[in-house]
Amino acid sequence: MGIKGIRDKVAIIGADATKYGERWDKNQYDLLFDAAQGAFKDAGMKKEEVEAVWVGIYYYFTGMSGATVEDILRLDGIPITRIENYCASGMDAFRNACFGVASGTYDVVMACGVEKLMDEGSSGLPGFKIFGHPVLPLPSAPAMFSMAATRCFHEFGWTKEDLARVAVKNHDNGSYHPKAHFRSKITIETAMRAPMIADPLGRFDCCAMSDGAAALILTRPELAPSYAHGDDFVVIKANAISCRTNFPWYIPPPGPGWDFTSFPSTVKAAEMAYKEAGITNPRKEINCAEVHDCFTITELINCQDLQFCDRGKAAEELKNGTFNWDGETAVNPSGGLKSFGHPIGSTGCRMLQEITKQLQGRAEGRQVPDARIGLCHNLGGAFSVASVTILAQNK
Repeated sequence: MGIKGIRDKVAIIGADATKYGERWDKNQYDLLFDAAQGAFKDAGMKKEEVEAVWVGIYYYFTGMSGATVEDILRLDGIPITRIENYCASGMDAFRNACFGVASGTYDVVMACGVEKLMDEGSSGLPGFKIFGHPVLPLPSAPAMFSMAATRCFHEFGWTKEDLARVAVKNHDNGSYHPKAHFRSKITIETAMRAPMIADPLGRFDCCAMSDGAAALILTRPELAPSYAHGDDFVVIKANAISCRTNFPWYIPPPGPGWDFTSFPSTVKAAEMAYKEAGITNPRKEINCAEVHDCFTITELINCQDLQFCDRGKAAEELKNGTFNWDGETAVNPSGGLKSFGHPIGSTGCRMLQEITKQLQGRAEGRQVPDARIGLCHNLGGAFSVASVTILAQNK
């Protein structure tokens, strides 16, 4: 029986992303085209070499089925699959593309993600009154995570100033990235004085809506040297996904065990990914990470669930500089969702191309010093689904 998993069986040979923001000048097809063409160019290849595609799209108004990709790229009828898994849609598309290569079914594939949100004109994420349970109401995204914030304030003694430091760090990082939606630095005072969205989460505690797309080209490591990044391609060490309930507030222990100071799906996905990658000390071994910061509280909890610090200590570690771009474990050196916004289907692929470039020493924003192993993490729904991917230099 062969070795289970995808460790060292898949290589990234091309990666790119569009600029993120209110892209009134582009529709979803334009954004997909730009990201894909950038990835093809980065890999030094033609689109005809791609044998299959997986695309992350969350909302039906962005695109239904793989035909969304075919209608702009014209790939001559090859297999194209749309993936939807909440905020992990893009990273799940990448996961499926990895399986396609690792299984030996395909030599060259593309994973991509796109979302066109701004054209809908809604306040907050569309669809919360349409999707979900017919009887059990679904709170807004800020309301979901405000419950985690108030509980962490109670359990750990965290404050709004601790949340503000996440926003300050990420907006500072994003100010250096040419493709970020927001490129202005902010102060702790600005973050704390901002209008309230869902107490205790204010405007700067919440990521924005945005438009954008990202794409990656994958192949087997033995084929990678024949492409443009033959000397510095990146290998996948692990990818894991964990799914939990959509309704954690209705299912108390001894159900999933929710206490709102941890996200069990992240804990489980990280556990599986670390086991496959052979990571035993994440804080020491992971040099840089793109971590899901849909809200400032989310980043703090995720840093604990990903074992970058001890439980209850994330706010203290952040204050001490542990998670700065040049700190012990760089968290969101690109600026994260706070700076890029969150076009849901594309975010996972954007994170993956960011970490790929960090490991190659060619980050478009701040470059993490001596980055050798990187991690990408998504958390979607009501803390329902988490995806953790680990990438490494081919050395």
